[in-house]
Amino acid sequence: MTQQSVTMADVAKAAGVSRTTVSFVLNGRMEANIPETTRERINQTARMLGYRPNAAARTLASKRSAWFGLVTEIATSPFATDVIKGAQRSAWKDGNFLLIAPSDDDPGMEMLAVEKLLEQQVGGLIIATTWHREIIVPENAKSVPCVLVNCFDAAGEFPSIVPDEVAGGYAAAEILARAGHTNIGHITVAQGIPAQIGRQTGMKQALRDHGISQEESKIVAGDGTADSGYHGTQELLAQPDPPTAIFCGNDRIAMGAYDAIKELGLRVGEDISIVGFDDQEILAPHMRPKLTTIALPFEEMGMAGVSLLNQMVEGSPIENRQITIGCPPRIRSSVAMHGQR
Repeated sequence: MTQQSVTMADVAKAAGVSRTTVSFVLNGRMEANIPETTRERINQTARMLGYRPNAAARTLASKRSAWFGLVTEIATSPFATDVIKGAQRSAWKDGNFLLIAPSDDDPGMEMLAVEKLLEQQVGGLIIATTWHREIIVPENAKSVPCVLVNCFDAAGEFPSIVPDEVAGGYAAAEILARAGHTNIGHITVAQGIPAQIGRQTGMKQALRDHGISQEESKIVAGDGTADSGYHGTQELLAQPDPPTAIFCGNDRIAMGAYDAIKELGLRVGEDISIVGFDDQEILAPHMRPKLTTIALPFEEMGMAGVSLLNQMVEGSPIENRQITIGCPPRIRSSVAMHGQR
């Protein structure tokens, strides 16, 4: 008997029970008073015969699609793959399947991606971005439940999952403050985006809480690139009272800072302490010394996005329209205790 031809009736016959009993067991329904030994026998028989549930039939029976769609800009980017990993894990846990469509960061492609997913009768959508920002949600995405991951819409019409940038910035500055640094510089990511505003706000609050004042000259505008980290570090270290530690707005900025520090004959993690942000897998653990940084929780945001989407599909009320996910520190080797060399 081939796997494709195995039905519940076949399982029922082989297990010596009724088809109704098999249906209750294989669909995970617990309201029927079926002995555990019978359940085990049915499951074992189904595995032995190679039975596979019919997803389309299950969808019709439950009146709920087991398919979710995920639209992201570049599906192969490290951040997107982490979102996808978390979303898939959460979807599989609930017996759902995830269809993924890249949009290439093009509004027209994004609308087309949504349309193609809707043609597949997905029960809900996740729209995920590779960097935290406000977006305009395609009009056709409003026809099914939709959750935004790492982004938000201006009107707050759609529930969203975003990183806690403020708490992340606070944690970064606190690492340096607890290491005894009181002269701390900061090179920002691009001005005006949520990451820049939140991380800088958190940093300033942490310094205030530790009784540390920070001159405005110690905050240098960057753009998220290694080049801006290089030039920003040169600017900071050329000051009459240069900082002993720098909070870099992201890991690429930190990479540029490393180069500038080494060119000046100084040592990261000894003469100058550095903290980054993002925890890019291809950068932070491989820099020398290994970069202490704050992790963006992409996998956790993907999991939370699917969990929230499940609630919406099931009709559960959504109490919090924007959920923030914590950004944990990754302590490595780029921060030294001030004054201990």
